[in-house]
Amino acid sequence: MILREMMVDDLDQVMEIENDLFHVPWTKEGFFTYLTRDNAMFLVVEEKGQILGYCGLIMVLDEGDVTNVAVRRDRQCEGIGHFLMDSLVRLAGDQGVTTIHLEVRVSNGTAVRLYERMGFSRDGIRKGYYSNPTEDALLMTRHPQ
Repeated sequence: MILREMMVDDLDQVMEIENDLFHVPWTKEGFFTYLTRDNAMFLVVEEKGQILGYCGLIMVLDEGDVTNVAVRRDRQCEGIGHFLMDSLVRLAGDQGVTTIHLEVRVSNGTAVRLYERMGFSRDGIRKGYYSNPTEDALLMTRHPQ
Protein backbone atom coordinates (compact mmCIF):
# COMPACT_ATOMS: atom_id res chain seq x y z
CA MET A 1 0.00 0.00 0.00
CA ILE A 2 1.16 3.48 -0.86
CA LEU A 3 0.15 6.66 0.97
CA ARG A 4 0.27 9.82 -1.13
CA GLU A 5 -1.42 13.12 -1.75
CA MET A 6 -4.70 12.96 -3.63
CA MET A 7 -4.45 14.16 -7.23
CA VAL A 8 -7.12 15.33 -9.65
CA ASP A 9 -6.60 12.10 -11.63
CA ASP A 10 -7.78 10.16 -8.55
CA LEU A 11 -11.22 11.77 -8.47
CA ASP A 12 -13.04 9.17 -10.58
CA GLN A 13 -12.05 6.39 -8.16
CA VAL A 14 -12.60 8.63 -5.12
CA MET A 15 -16.11 9.45 -6.35
CA GLU A 16 -16.95 5.73 -6.68
CA ILE A 17 -16.10 5.25 -3.00
CA GLU A 18 -17.79 8.51 -1.96
CA ASN A 19 -21.03 7.67 -3.78
CA ASP A 20 -21.08 4.13 -2.38
CA LEU A 21 -20.52 5.08 1.25
CA PHE A 22 -22.30 8.37 1.83
CA HIS A 23 -26.00 9.27 1.66
CA VAL A 24 -25.10 12.85 0.75
CA PRO A 25 -21.78 12.53 -1.07
CA TRP A 26 -19.43 15.34 -1.95
CA THR A 27 -19.34 16.27 -5.62
CA LYS A 28 -16.35 15.84 -7.86
CA GLU A 29 -16.23 19.64 -8.14
CA GLY A 30 -16.20 19.92 -4.35
CA PHE A 31 -13.15 17.69 -4.11
CA PHE A 32 -11.47 19.54 -6.96
CA THR A 33 -11.99 22.89 -5.23
CA TYR A 34 -10.28 21.66 -2.07
CA LEU A 35 -7.42 20.00 -3.96
CA THR A 36 -6.41 23.41 -5.30
CA ARG A 37 -6.29 25.11 -1.87
CA ASP A 38 -3.02 25.67 -0.02
CA ASN A 39 -4.65 25.08 3.37
CA ALA A 40 -6.05 21.65 2.47
CA MET A 41 -4.44 18.23 2.72
CA PHE A 42 -6.06 15.23 1.04
CA LEU A 43 -4.44 11.80 1.16
CA VAL A 44 -5.15 8.50 -0.55
CA VAL A 45 -4.04 4.94 0.08
CA GLU A 46 -3.42 3.11 -3.15
CA GLU A 47 -2.63 -0.49 -3.98
CA LYS A 48 -1.75 -1.58 -7.52
CA GLY A 49 -3.34 1.54 -8.99
CA GLN A 50 -6.57 1.10 -7.00
CA ILE A 51 -7.61 3.75 -4.47
CA LEU A 52 -8.55 1.96 -1.23
CA GLY A 53 -9.37 5.00 0.88
CA TYR A 54 -8.91 8.71 1.36
CA CYS A 55 -9.13 11.46 3.94
CA GLY A 56 -8.95 15.22 4.02
CA LEU A 57 -8.13 18.08 6.35
CA ILE A 58 -8.63 21.84 6.14
CA MET A 59 -6.07 23.81 8.14
CA VAL A 60 -6.50 27.23 9.74
CA LEU A 61 -3.51 28.45 11.76
CA ASP A 62 -2.73 25.65 14.26
CA GLU A 63 -6.10 23.88 13.94
CA GLY A 64 -7.46 21.43 11.43
CA ASP A 65 -10.92 20.14 10.51
CA VAL A 66 -11.23 16.64 9.10
CA THR A 67 -13.49 16.86 6.06
CA ASN A 68 -13.88 13.19 5.23
CA VAL A 69 -12.49 9.74 5.86
CA ALA A 70 -13.52 6.81 3.69
CA VAL A 71 -12.34 3.28 2.95
CA ARG A 72 -13.75 1.10 0.19
CA ARG A 73 -16.48 -1.12 1.58
CA ASP A 74 -14.68 -4.35 0.57
CA ARG A 75 -11.44 -3.25 2.29
CA GLN A 76 -12.82 -1.99 5.60
CA CYS A 77 -11.62 -3.51 8.90
CA GLU A 78 -8.07 -3.95 7.57
CA GLY A 79 -6.54 -0.96 9.39
CA ILE A 80 -6.59 1.31 6.35
CA GLY A 81 -8.71 3.96 8.10
CA HIS A 82 -6.33 3.99 11.06
CA PHE A 83 -3.33 4.26 8.73
CA LEU A 84 -4.95 7.18 6.87
CA MET A 85 -5.90 9.06 10.03
CA ASP A 86 -2.56 8.41 11.73
CA SER A 87 -0.77 9.71 8.63
CA LEU A 88 -3.05 12.73 8.42
CA VAL A 89 -2.45 13.65 12.08
CA ARG A 90 1.32 13.22 11.69
CA LEU A 91 1.56 15.24 8.47
CA ALA A 92 -0.70 17.96 9.87
CA GLY A 93 1.58 18.15 12.89
CA ASP A 94 4.53 18.65 10.55
CA GLN A 95 2.69 21.72 9.25
CA GLY A 96 2.09 23.13 12.73
CA VAL A 97 -1.43 21.81 13.32
CA THR A 98 -1.81 20.89 17.00
CA THR A 99 -5.60 20.58 17.41
CA ILE A 100 -7.83 18.57 15.05
CA HIS A 101 -11.63 18.62 15.02
CA LEU A 102 -14.10 16.29 13.32
CA GLU A 103 -17.71 15.27 13.38
CA VAL A 104 -19.06 11.77 12.88
CA ARG A 105 -22.52 10.23 12.80
CA VAL A 106 -23.46 9.14 16.32
CA SER A 107 -24.41 5.72 14.89
CA ASN A 108 -20.96 5.15 13.34
CA GLY A 109 -19.53 3.25 16.28
CA THR A 110 -16.61 1.83 14.29
CA ALA A 111 -15.36 5.31 13.39
CA VAL A 112 -15.98 6.67 16.90
CA ARG A 113 -13.89 3.85 18.40
CA LEU A 114 -11.10 4.49 15.87
CA TYR A 115 -11.02 8.20 16.69
CA GLU A 116 -11.04 7.53 20.43
CA ARG A 117 -8.12 5.09 20.06
CA MET A 118 -6.27 7.87 18.22
CA GLY A 119 -6.69 10.32 21.10
CA PHE A 120 -9.82 12.18 20.03
CA SER A 121 -12.24 13.08 22.81
CA ARG A 122 -15.98 13.69 22.64
CA ASP A 123 -16.81 17.41 22.72
CA GLY A 124 -20.53 17.54 22.17
CA ILE A 125 -23.42 16.86 19.85
CA ARG A 126 -24.58 18.82 16.82
CA LYS A 127 -28.32 18.07 16.58
CA GLY A 128 -29.70 17.02 13.20
CA TYR A 129 -26.38 17.69 11.43
CA TYR A 130 -26.67 14.82 8.95
CA SER A 131 -29.49 14.21 6.53
CA ASN A 132 -30.76 11.18 4.68
CA PRO A 133 -31.37 9.96 7.38
CA THR A 134 -31.42 12.86 9.80
CA GLU A 135 -28.95 12.16 12.56
CA ASP A 136 -26.90 13.97 15.17
CA ALA A 137 -23.17 14.48 14.77
CA LEU A 138 -20.76 13.63 17.54
CA LEU A 139 -18.12 16.39 17.78
CA MET A 140 -14.63 15.16 18.59
CA THR A 141 -11.28 16.89 19.09
CA ARG A 142 -7.69 15.73 19.33
CA HIS A 143 -5.74 18.16 21.46
CA PRO A 144 -1.95 18.50 21.51
CA GLN A 145 -0.28 15.45 23.03
